[in-house]
Amino acid sequence: MISALKIRGEENLLLRLCRLEFTADQISKIRTLIPVITDWNYFRILANEHGVAALVWHNLEKYQLNSGIPEEVVLFFRTALLRSLSRNIFNTESMSEVLRLFRTENIKSVILKGLALENSVYGNSGLRQMSDVDILINREDCIKARKILINNGYVSLPVKSIFHELIISHYGKHLPALIKNGISVEIHHNLFGGKNNELTKMLYESSNEVEIKAERAWFPRPQIFFLYLVKHLSQHEMNNESQLRLYTDLVVLIEKYNDEILNDTLLKYADEAGMSEILAWHLEPLRDLWGVPFPEKLSHFVDKWHNQDFINKFIFFIASPKNNPPEDKPGFYRHIISDIPGFHRKVLYVLGDLFPSVSFMKNRYSCNSTWKVFFYYPHRLGKIMWLFRK
Repeated sequence: MISALKIRGEENLLLRLCRLEFTADQISKIRTLIPVITDWNYFRILANEHGVAALVWHNLEKYQLNSGIPEEVVLFFRTALLRSLSRNIFNTESMSEVLRLFRTENIKSVILKGLALENSVYGNSGLRQMSDVDILINREDCIKARKILINNGYVSLPVKSIFHELIISHYGKHLPALIKNGISVEIHHNLFGGKNNELTKMLYESSNEVEIKAERAWFPRPQIFFLYLVKHLSQHEMNNESQLRLYTDLVVLIEKYNDEILNDTLLKYADEAGMSEILAWHLEPLRDLWGVPFPEKLSHFVDKWHNQDFINKFIFFIASPKNNPPEDKPGFYRHIISDIPGFHRKVLYVLGDLFPSVSFMKNRYSCNSTWKVFFYYPHRLGKIMWLFRK
């Protein structure tokens, strides 16, 4: 359990506050922990880096746990909540314009991640911090949707190369972000990776219709949404970064939709997505650290896949959530390529990565003049070795 982990008191407190529902015993344990916190500045920094400052302050204030916290820390947390609420309102207003543009062309868009979670489980009160707006559109319509936004003032982040332009809807999880007036929209077309996109199709087609500012939108059903969020979290961890915000999303979804999520169908979907191991690894902290109760069969499933290295890595991420150098760049690179359907598309992706556009190279290597860029192209060829390195 949490008390058995070799983590600082500030990290322990942060873990305990990353949820929406509390038992009397959980509140009591938080009360006993707060007086022994010695470094409130570290706690503040950690909450901010994990993207949960707004939620933490909400819980501290709601349960009257803020006594004894330094005033400057209190001010920071209050400001974080107000800033998050303001940002979420702005994103919601901006998203209504996107939905209106898509409605005129009969394009269905499923809201993902932060905006969907804020509206469906966090209570639409600024508790789920976010920056971008993420939407899922079927692969057949995603390029059309991208052109609609560009024609209405959205500016695309640059595509790395002309080779990537040719396969833009077949690699990665989403198209290059589109930006207008401070909002960034990412159009996703594949959520689970690999050649089989059936689960993405299922999430898209089974989503529930909702209304956002008088415009039609769709939110994913909780169970398959949960599985996607596990996949999304695991991809962050492959890149050697993680946030408690992403684990908290899983916790609050289960708090609201326990029976709908934690059943045999979850294991079936995970098996179809080739992520049984990944699911078990991420369920274990929810059970053993957050105290989420599991059905017996699901608990046995978690025990079967127990991996102490993953638990150790989870503990590492508590203290160092972001900006850690990837441990296995070649492996991560091969994983990206393996998810691209078709050998010819894999070849185009690698060519685009080895020979990016001059504008990309200028930005990547901080070159002011065009001719200097060409000295860096041979450096890119080293990635060929990543395809074969063990």
